[in-house]
Amino acid sequence: MPTRPVSLLAAALVLTAFPLAAQQVYTAHDYAQAERWMAYNVNSLVHHTLGGIEYLPDGRVFYSDPDTEGVVYRLADPAHGTQAPAFDNAKLAAALTAVSKRAVSAKHLGVTGYTPDVAGGGFTVDLGWNKFHCDAAAAACTAVSAPKPAGSKVPFDLSPDKKLATFIRDNNLWVRVEATGEERQLTRDGVKDFGYATDNAGWTHSDAPIVVWSPDSKKLATFQQDQRKTGSLYLVPVTNRHPQLDEWKYPLAGDKDVTTIQRVVIDVDTARVTRLKMPPDQHRSTICDDVSCSGGSGWDDVQFAPDGKHLAFVSSSRDHKDAWFRVADTETGAVREVYHEHVPTYYESGQGKVSWHYLPESNEFVWYSERDNWGQLYLYDLTTGKLKNQITHGEGPVTQLSQVDTKNRVLYFLATGKEKEDDPYFVKYYRADFDGQHQQLLTPEMADHVITPSPDSSTFVDVYSTVQTPQTAVLRDNTGKVLVTLAHQDISQLLAAGWKPPTPITVKARDGQTPLYGFLWKPTFFDETKKYPIVNYVYAGPYTGSCGARSFSAAHLDNQSLADLGFVVVCIDALGTPFRSKSFHDEHASTAADLSDDTIPDQVAGIKELASRFSWIDLDRVGVWGHSGGGNATVNAMFHYPDFYKVGWAESGNHDNREYEDDWDEKWGGLEVITPDGKSNYDAQANENYAKNLKGHLMLTHGTMDDNVPMNNTLLVVDALIKANKNFDLLMIPNAHHGYGEATPYVMRRRWDYFVRNLAGGVPPENYETKPWSEIIRTMYGPSEDSE
Repeated sequence: MPTRPVSLLAAALVLTAFPLAAQQVYTAHDYAQAERWMAYNVNSLVHHTLGGIEYLPDGRVFYSDPDTEGVVYRLADPAHGTQAPAFDNAKLAAALTAVSKRAVSAKHLGVTGYTPDVAGGGFTVDLGWNKFHCDAAAAACTAVSAPKPAGSKVPFDLSPDKKLATFIRDNNLWVRVEATGEERQLTRDGVKDFGYATDNAGWTHSDAPIVVWSPDSKKLATFQQDQRKTGSLYLVPVTNRHPQLDEWKYPLAGDKDVTTIQRVVIDVDTARVTRLKMPPDQHRSTICDDVSCSGGSGWDDVQFAPDGKHLAFVSSSRDHKDAWFRVADTETGAVREVYHEHVPTYYESGQGKVSWHYLPESNEFVWYSERDNWGQLYLYDLTTGKLKNQITHGEGPVTQLSQVDTKNRVLYFLATGKEKEDDPYFVKYYRADFDGQHQQLLTPEMADHVITPSPDSSTFVDVYSTVQTPQTAVLRDNTGKVLVTLAHQDISQLLAAGWKPPTPITVKARDGQTPLYGFLWKPTFFDETKKYPIVNYVYAGPYTGSCGARSFSAAHLDNQSLADLGFVVVCIDALGTPFRSKSFHDEHASTAADLSDDTIPDQVAGIKELASRFSWIDLDRVGVWGHSGGGNATVNAMFHYPDFYKVGWAESGNHDNREYEDDWDEKWGGLEVITPDGKSNYDAQANENYAKNLKGHLMLTHGTMDDNVPMNNTLLVVDALIKANKNFDLLMIPNAHHGYGEATPYVMRRRWDYFVRNLAGGVPPENYETKPWSEIIRTMYGPSEDSE
């Protein structure tokens, strides 16, 4: 009998014997039930979340304490161990309404600042749109100044004495006298692509000035940024008329010429510019991939001496393997190299905050190093650059140097993993003497601690929680003793709505030995007798991990919402991510080829282990998704593990780091090396080179005006998939940046549809509408100033 009829007959028999399972048809109600777990719907169900912490000159703490009736503003007094409302909301609202001729709500005053009037007994409140001075009884108020105009202003940086504001105009630095509005020009030779204090290189570009003021407000440390040979990035908006080309300087990994800076100190009174006597420096910092890590004004690796006569700073090499601690004379510009550290992989001075400190009064400096495989603090002689002693000790890295008490010679610092707890990512607060003695844990609770120290180091606000237990906020003294309980977060309304916390998990890495930590989300209607497809949320190292902070949050992205559509969702902080040992962090981030790892082998090992442990995980239906670095990792997973990952959703991924900014790439992957045959050491990390391996369903998304990760990253993969004759899906969001703005809810809904259809085998509702973006923003952040 001919072959074909046999095959058709066999197929028919199979279909008859094993009919296809009925597809689950999802309704709009199903999606609405899932959407109820989004942050914009559940945050309002959590009360007494401490905010707006502000230390007053007398040591008291002003803070906001929202409850079901609105926001109460409180004052905590460490001397008396008390806390009480700072004022009567109803009286203050009435007084403010009367003086401003504008309705002010007692439930939502919107106070952003509070200053007591010690002499007069009253106080001043800042409402964002204006400041008001009120009497002690909050019965009468007067406007301190004219209302601030609506809309944006030129970004500025205020001097320590609050009298001067510096800003950029026409590539030069200016200063404005706050009391009179008088403006004076400080520099005059700034030109296009060679301007002063500019923060417009690579993925960040803004008009905020990057400066450091001397403590006496008489000098400014800044730089002239040289981009004259730096390559440009070009984007064209989607429009039905002639588009306007968007161009700015964006150096790429491997470029011969990248952005550099020429360091200067400016005398504010005379406008004298002193250029430091050293070659142009790299546009680098010791903790992030920009010269300023705070997202605007501020310069992390620069510190003035108290008298302003000297300036300490750290220079980093282009590949971040070398760091030089230097001190400059601010009058002459002479520069002295004090200390140099070389690291075979990359040098960092902490996590999220520079953790070296300049101590000219005692002729010392504190230095951060991971030389013993853990982030530690060391004390050095400022004259000789010789080590005096190690300050911090033990396993578990110091992550941030928080406070330095020079009078008592005590350091306060954050660290992870020093206590033998279930989760080594819990942040704790410690103190230690300069000589390395008396290292002491100040926050003993087995939880993640968010610390706000007082300026004089005498007290600190400690807000501690876990992903499963809500926040407790206390005020402690510098020995860790609790002085005042400030607030207990109330989640009873959240629990009544049926909320379930994520489940902490521990799995082994690819080596079968190293413990990895993460979280798992199950449907709120979970049935352990069923089999659930699993979705792997990933943001691969080395910059950060997938799971984020260990503190309490009512929502973690849309993980619970996705789970409620019939999935198990998991995140794992894998090898090559920070907050553990140096060797753990270096595991897959020291060469360009290592960047191709993306922690995916650990994700696979972890999911397999979970499936062996829990029968309700369907290992035949595994999906993966992520944004940015997670988009990169998603495509990596689909191309390198095509038989394991069946569905991937990749948003705005940096799929080939040669199409991404130089600072990030060259820190984690090193400098590009091209061999005589034209091959690059960056070839191995480029996702497009593995497009032929795709088997499953892959959606690629990108904003067409992405000024962080240029959309060429995704189009390179698209081009390779077309050439490999592969089916895939593509969603380009017109005029969206790296975040999708008002298209965010649409993209999320499409992501849910994609996993429902292709991983769960279901039918999503037709064009489900989430809460509108404008309402989401208003719910999360309140009305904008312009809408007042």
